[in-house]
Amino acid sequence: MKYIELVKVYQKLEGVSGKIDKTTIISDFLKSANPSDLEYIVMLLVGRVFPEWSDKELGFANQMMIKAIAKAFGKSTEDVAKVFSKRGDLGIVAEEMAKKRAQGTLVKKQLEIADVFTRLQKIAEQSGQGSTERKINLVVELISQAKPEEAKYIVRTVLEELRVGVAEGIIRDAISSAFSVSSEAVENAWYLLQDYGMIAKIAREKGEKGLKNVKIKIGNPIYVLLGEKAPSLKDAMESFERCALEWKYDGARVQIQKDGNNFYIYTRRLENITKQFPDLIELAKDCIKAKTAIVEGEVIAIDPKTGKPRPFQILSQRIKRKYDIDKMVKEIPIQVNLFDVIYVNGKDTFNTKFIERRKILEKIISEKKGKFQLAKEIITNDLKVAEEFYKDALANGQEGVMVKNLDALYVPGRSVEGGWLKVKPTLENLDLVIVGATWGTGKRAGWLGSYVLACRDPDTGNFLECGMLGTGVKEKKTKQDDVTMEDLTKLLKPYIESEKGNFVKIKPKIVIEVAYEEIQKSPAYSSGFALRFPRFVRIRSPEKGPDEADTIER
Repeated sequence: MKYIELVKVYQKLEGVSGKIDKTTIISDFLKSANPSDLEYIVMLLVGRVFPEWSDKELGFANQMMIKAIAKAFGKSTEDVAKVFSKRGDLGIVAEEMAKKRAQGTLVKKQLEIADVFTRLQKIAEQSGQGSTERKINLVVELISQAKPEEAKYIVRTVLEELRVGVAEGIIRDAISSAFSVSSEAVENAWYLLQDYGMIAKIAREKGEKGLKNVKIKIGNPIYVLLGEKAPSLKDAMESFERCALEWKYDGARVQIQKDGNNFYIYTRRLENITKQFPDLIELAKDCIKAKTAIVEGEVIAIDPKTGKPRPFQILSQRIKRKYDIDKMVKEIPIQVNLFDVIYVNGKDTFNTKFIERRKILEKIISEKKGKFQLAKEIITNDLKVAEEFYKDALANGQEGVMVKNLDALYVPGRSVEGGWLKVKPTLENLDLVIVGATWGTGKRAGWLGSYVLACRDPDTGNFLECGMLGTGVKEKKTKQDDVTMEDLTKLLKPYIESEKGNFVKIKPKIVIEVAYEEIQKSPAYSSGFALRFPRFVRIRSPEKGPDEADTIER
């Protein structure tokens, strides 16, 4: 099937905004698609060339694409960069330059979908010395052979900025409509496979029954069951007839998969962190007694001198680290606290009550106290007992407690009413100053985003960085009170002090109210602290000036 046929679908999708219209366009295309191209088509429609769980990535930055476009169309990088600064979209830049190329270099052979897909995957295979240049040359070859409109979407796909407005829900519903299967069956398969290309193939070939028979595959992460916030411990306790309380650890939720001697570790966001945690693997080898299993737990960083838990920001250094792994293992030892099992000896436990899953977990885990152990738990409906347990968790440096319904089943990828509830201390919002930001690209070109936040030092009057905010500011107004990126940009522009690349330093003038989940120690910011999951609430200027911003003591 010709790639130009997929491009026509991209163009139609860009031309409509409604979810139903987009779903219909994709559904009709999937019905008519060549079966051998179906997996490629679905993946390309969401702008991916690898499943979400794969740790492979194209790794193509804007500057690399500027070089590729320049080389493909005989332009200087300065010329390409100049057009990019005006257009804000390198896909459009490539399209325009492809239209202007000499008649003698016009495309002779039409691109095939399968060929484009496999050549895009080849980009990710490049590594080692000279890999950047090889990646650039692969893109040059591809866009040189493409029609102008094809070049536009190839460039966007490589940069992972497709911009046709196709979210997972639209793909789910399109597959459902195209192959007469339920959206629920498609979604449930997604939580186990995270690969809509494969799901579409199963739906086409085996229908609803095939989707319902999708099984867990060790080596593929699974979307986890989510918890919801409770207003208070009392509210959480009153939600269930029978409940268990567990410490909510200040760490990273992990999914540990075992298949014989093979082990895989994934984060809740499906990131493969197996290589970063060889010490966890060794513990799992010793402590997980089942032949095959998927268990869940929380990994926390431990102070090697005191044995006490360290902040999540310390653990995050290990998650992000790709080199000097052995050094990090010594500097930041870990503790694993297990709280669930979702697969054991070839069978899932989705339809098993939580109280029974905990018993299974206890049977298959041989604990190493302080290293690889079951999460601290009590079963009670006595509020006073629960309050003491909660206080104990906080006193030991943990986030709070999880209150779990003993009869709850495990539903991947969702927070389920009557399942798990989180109880954490309530924190007041902070009034902070914006001292930096980043210029956006693409549809956000011309707007400032990723705002650097700072609190005030009451002794010196200086402003100390305490986090970066990217949540809560809207792209478009949907309500009258919404604050958009454009609104904030207008406020901040007069106070820009300097620019370096796409980062701008801003005079501390604009105060905003920020909500957050917690404050953690962090060497990454000048205050020594970082807000975890900060989100924009409202603008406080001019009502509140920077000298009234919250202090580091707060």
